[in-house]
Amino acid sequence: MKFAEPDLIVNADGSIYHLSLRPEQLADTVLVMGDPGRVPVVSTFFDAIEHSVTNREFVSRTGIFKGKRITALSTGIGTDNIDIVMQELDALANFDLVTRLPKPERKSLTIIRLGTSGAIQPDIPINSFGLSTHAMGLDNLIYFYRDYIKIIDKELSAHFARQANWNPQLTMPYFIKGSEKLIQHFNKGTVPGITVTAPGFYGPQGRGLHLALTDPEMISKLQNFHCRGHRITNFEMETSALFGLGALMNHETLTICALVANRATGEYNPNHCPVIMELTEFVLNGLVSL
Repeated sequence: MKFAEPDLIVNADGSIYHLSLRPEQLADTVLVMGDPGRVPVVSTFFDAIEHSVTNREFVSRTGIFKGKRITALSTGIGTDNIDIVMQELDALANFDLVTRLPKPERKSLTIIRLGTSGAIQPDIPINSFGLSTHAMGLDNLIYFYRDYIKIIDKELSAHFARQANWNPQLTMPYFIKGSEKLIQHFNKGTVPGITVTAPGFYGPQGRGLHLALTDPEMISKLQNFHCRGHRITNFEMETSALFGLGALMNHETLTICALVANRATGEYNPNHCPVIMELTEFVLNGLVSL
């Protein structure tokens, strides 16, 4: 199937519309992060940098780390931006941008999100590394793609809806697992758990400030959820789209976050840059041995 120009937009220089990357500029291993300012910092670990591209909030550096080719890419905040990033990464890997036709053989990318996040369980120390075994989506992005029913964990989703007495005015949460291969590879030295992906930073994560919340008991409901040995460990704003689109497109996806705050204990590390650097080095070294 050939895609029309408005559906698969290619810039005049042959790059994909938002990311402004050309296929040869993308590595098969991609580290994604929300903050555009973090990409140059991550790339300081590279032994060499091949490509450097900036367009809007999408900043990328492709280089070599200990012999492994890696692209570091900023996504901006939110599942809407992850929708753009995942679709365009897949297009770069699996479409001929000249003919706008799918390539005969699909390529599977390895895409790992390096994030910052707040833990919600009191026993999780701040500055630890949270590994997302599953995403719990409070957004509704994945519902726009027909085959979502094939990738969600129906048991976890149904169990949570029953246990939490979830407010029907809110989007029904869905659960999606990350890459089993990557989960097993990065399990040592991390805190595994379910990551809640919220469609906002304040109300959707239980921060009302001067506005009353629809469900003031939401965080308590998340803290108390248990099923099949899984528990919810932290909040952020991207992983459900990363896992969902990754599963639909057959890419290996994982999120590892620096847990720089704990909502249960009230702790926060305002000087978390060193922790992010430690997390970056941890993941880069892990990728070399993958």
